[in-house]
Amino acid sequence: MANDKQPTTIKKYANRRLYNTGTSAYVTLEDLAEMVKRGEDFVVYDAKTGEEITRSVLTQIIFEQEGKNGQSLLPIAFLRQLIRFYGDSIQMLVPSYLEFTIDKLTSDQHKFREQFEAALGTSPLTAPTRQMFGSLEEQTRKNMALFSQALTMFTPFGAAKAASDSEQPAAESSAKPDLDEMKRQIDEMQKRLEKLTPKE
Repeated sequence: MANDKQPTTIKKYANRRLYNTGTSAYVTLEDLAEMVKRGEDFVVYDAKTGEEITRSVLTQIIFEQEGKNGQSLLPIAFLRQLIRFYGDSIQMLVPSYLEFTIDKLTSDQHKFREQFEAALGTSPLTAPTRQMFGSLEEQTRKNMALFSQALTMFTPFGAAKAASDSEQPAAESSAKPDLDEMKRQIDEMQKRLEKLTPKE
């Protein structure tokens, strides 16, 4: 398996053809999508410049998958919000939050799959279906709480929020003048991140 050793090198040529150096064969984006689903790791390089272009190729795969009937995963509201984050002050937090959330979803996918299968064969408004989406929403809330805790441990902004949220005597709260501004920014970030949570 490629993910047990070094990632497979894929070279992209000027004619847009992709060459798998591991199998010494040309591959398509569909082939790369199957590699991802099998858990095989790969890195894509521009054959001419040597530049790594893995991100753009993975984005192309998502674009193709989204174009297939019945395959869409990304809601329009999510895509619009994602576009708004580009250039925003919160942009640097978005990749970490999304990666954190998808990792949690991946680790819990067995439980969600069982709930989904239990809901199949019933009408969309039955209790098992509502319960399934309720569980997803609850998991998203938990993810947000865990992510906030992670921010508290690894960033001064998170630490400032934790300090301002705790009940401390007035004598201990002689904070710097910009503490209130930090708290306001953190609250604003949290509101924006909460917009990513699915609604029933």
